Amino acid sequence: MNQKEFRTVPLWVVYFFFVLGVVSAISFRIVIFFKDDYEHIARPIWYIGVIGYFFFFLYRYWISKRRKEIVKKYKLVKSLESKEKLSDDQREALLYLVSSIKKSRENYNYYIIFILSGLAIIFDLVLTYYR
Repeated sequence: MNQKEFRTVPLWVVYFFFVLGVVSAISFRIVIFFKDDYEHIARPIWYIGVIGYFFFFLYRYWISKRRKEIVKKYKLVKSLESKEKLSDDQREALLYLVSSIKKSRENYNYYIIFILSGLAIIFDLVLTYYR
């Protein structure tokens, strides 16, 4: 067992990528306010969103891949399905997975993206049809 393998990322990293995801989500949604009359502002805002999402989703991919590798390496599904006694390594692997999921802020990102997407649609419709 490699203790480093079961270490979750520091909380500041979790919050950094949470904020990066939120900033990216906001950038994509507010670009509609600038796209027609202020393209010189809209383009940098769009790039902030794209670059932010690039790193945010790269990070989310890395986390997801890491979790799946742990599940596979320690044969956790097979062991749980067969109800066999878990080894110490498997217990550590499960503890890592549960801790990682508990520490994650991804649901908040999804809530914010959902709400901002709805607001962006409403504002775009209002700006388009009631200008």
